[in-house]
Amino acid sequence: MNSAFLSVKGDRVVRADGAPVILRGVGLGGWMNMENFITGFSANEEAMRQTIEKVLGKERARFFFDRFLYYFFTEQDARFVKSLGLNLIRLPINYRHFEDDSRPFEVKESGFEHLDRVIECCAAQGIYTIIDLHALPGCQNQDWHSDNPTHRAFLWAHKHFQDRVVWLWRVLAEHYKENPWVAGYNLINEPYDPEETVLEPLCRRIASAIREVDPAHILFIEGNRYSQDFHMFSEPIPNAVYANHLYASPGFIEGGDYPGETDGRYFDKETLQEAFLEHSRYMMERALPVWVGEFGPVYVGDPVKDAMRYQLLGDQLDVYNHYAAHWAIWTYKDIGLQGIVYAHPESAWVERIRPFLEKKARLGVDAWGGREDGIRSIMQPIVELFRREFPNYNPGPFGALWQIRRLVRHILLAEAILPEFGELFRGVSEEEIDALMQSFAFENCVIRKPLAEILRQASSGQPVGDRVREILARST
Repeated sequence: MNSAFLSVKGDRVVRADGAPVILRGVGLGGWMNMENFITGFSANEEAMRQTIEKVLGKERARFFFDRFLYYFFTEQDARFVKSLGLNLIRLPINYRHFEDDSRPFEVKESGFEHLDRVIECCAAQGIYTIIDLHALPGCQNQDWHSDNPTHRAFLWAHKHFQDRVVWLWRVLAEHYKENPWVAGYNLINEPYDPEETVLEPLCRRIASAIREVDPAHILFIEGNRYSQDFHMFSEPIPNAVYANHLYASPGFIEGGDYPGETDGRYFDKETLQEAFLEHSRYMMERALPVWVGEFGPVYVGDPVKDAMRYQLLGDQLDVYNHYAAHWAIWTYKDIGLQGIVYAHPESAWVERIRPFLEKKARLGVDAWGGREDGIRSIMQPIVELFRREFPNYNPGPFGALWQIRRLVRHILLAEAILPEFGELFRGVSEEEIDALMQSFAFENCVIRKPLAEILRQASSGQPVGDRVREILARST
């Protein structure tokens, strides 16, 4: 066996030669599973793709997305990630690249083109990859990032969808079973099984299907309620890493001071550590590795607030490194909200969609990074109505306010504005499309220097939290 192959031994991840490895890296959000805040559209990926196809036609739309997938991550990106000392990239994928809903259980070989290319780019730099099924047939959660146009997750109630997931993982495992630089398979991103009865049996079904063709690769398994809850799991699956996601409230778009209060709760390094231990209890009690598969604040352009968010991040990384946890920050590249690198504000892409971004912001249609200040007069009466008439209404996964925002802002308004996004590209030539997509090429992007430096130090295991001010001063 190639010495680079990884496996789980007790609470460690080790190479085939026995050397321990701590996986520290980034998620490539918005690439093979596109997300609205990352690249600028609204609503969910399938709806956006349909909108672009209506405007450009099938062939030109195919070219549009192919050029995006190519420029979004190339050899230069892999070299930059390596320069930060990171050794992992988590690759979120959408099942639609590999299977059509109209032709279930028929593999689309074209889906492997860009995935293979990026895995090879990373391997050439000694970077491991984790294949993360981020959007599943039937949708595994209620949000846009599972390419869900509704507020319902149908995966859990329909065996047909579950069977397709099991089939797809077997296809993926068959394809990558010999690749030592694929660290493993992230089975289901941020699941929310409302009844808590299907998630573990489904994970075991997937694991069995994978093991029939690939006995070696690690399985990465997330907890329920968006990778928060593990109490429904029994004995761990062999050669598996269980993963939580730990977004801290002060890092959200409307987060408060750090250290300080957000939504009536006080946050500092001690409370971050408590949250990590709470959400890692299942793993630690069983002496398993811990992987924080997603975390990270957003940046609002205010130097004071952003400095607090860098401090928050530094403290999080210190906690994870103290406990020898594996981690992957979200996200690598976008148009300026959260990425380590981002498309230049004067790039062809950002310039073209700027009026759309401004309208999106005014209407608060994005869940991640959106505010509802401009539509408070509409949202607040609905919230007050529910408090008055339905005080016990508490739907999963996150309660009444989340549900109201999902239905009004992130579905109704997001769908209504989406055709305007498509019209921005009516009549564009292939040459113009190529130029637009080059906005995402590494050499045309901006590096968020303080974030890059924080990750560079954390990747080596150095304490970061106490040095954030020094890093910020040096980076500016």
